[in-house]
Amino acid sequence: MTAINTPDRCDDRRLIDLGGADAIHFLQGLVTNDVRPLAGTDGIVWAALLTPQGKYLADFLVVRSAGRLMIDLPERLADATLRRLSMYRLRADVTLTPSPLHVSKGLGPAPAGALADPRHPALGWRLYSDTPGADPKIDWDAIRVAHVIPESGIELVPDDSYILEAGFERLQGVDFRKGCYVGQEVTARMKHKTELRKGLARVRISGAAPVGTPILSGDREAGVLFTQSGGLAIAHLRFDRADGPLTAGDATVTRDPDAPGR
Repeated sequence: MTAINTPDRCDDRRLIDLGGADAIHFLQGLVTNDVRPLAGTDGIVWAALLTPQGKYLADFLVVRSAGRLMIDLPERLADATLRRLSMYRLRADVTLTPSPLHVSKGLGPAPAGALADPRHPALGWRLYSDTPGADPKIDWDAIRVAHVIPESGIELVPDDSYILEAGFERLQGVDFRKGCYVGQEVTARMKHKTELRKGLARVRISGAAPVGTPILSGDREAGVLFTQSGGLAIAHLRFDRADGPLTAGDATVTRDPDAPGR
């Protein structure tokens, strides 16, 4: 991918200003990653909000830029996420208000004030400013597929997905040393006491099928097909059924041996 001089506009994101003396402490007790480094310096952390049973509800970027603390979250999950955060707020000194800033993203040399996306170097940088970016010119789906980076509402399904199956550890989205948060016990147990038998993986695909198409090994279900790009795709697989040829509708699928680890 080549750099684009004008960053891509992110129409699918919502920015929320996070204020109040308890803001960092409030998030620290709720989300999967350690946000304490943002208490005094600019930076960006990817984290998820889980159910008490350890299932994914939402993921977002917690950002401090030019001294401003914000949540950069998917528009499709914004209302439900803000309701959940407000429910947990109780008497904490925390405010959640719409931000007047815009989020945009790009590759190559970063403009002043931009922050590197913490999930993977291939995702480039994000900029929080008064000016929206331009119409997208970068194939972000191709980047996500190449590096098995899940997207909310596609590979990440609220009340269904588990973050370790979705690669959050590999993508710096969970911290096992930070202490308690909602869903922490289940997540820690999956990490330390079990071997993952299912998860996101990159597959090679011949043909095409809609997102959500079941992947079959013979007559047994072996997974679900998600984002596709350039003969590759992200799939959620049962690893014990993923060897050999698979089918997804009219498409043929094989697990990619060169894919990044889960």
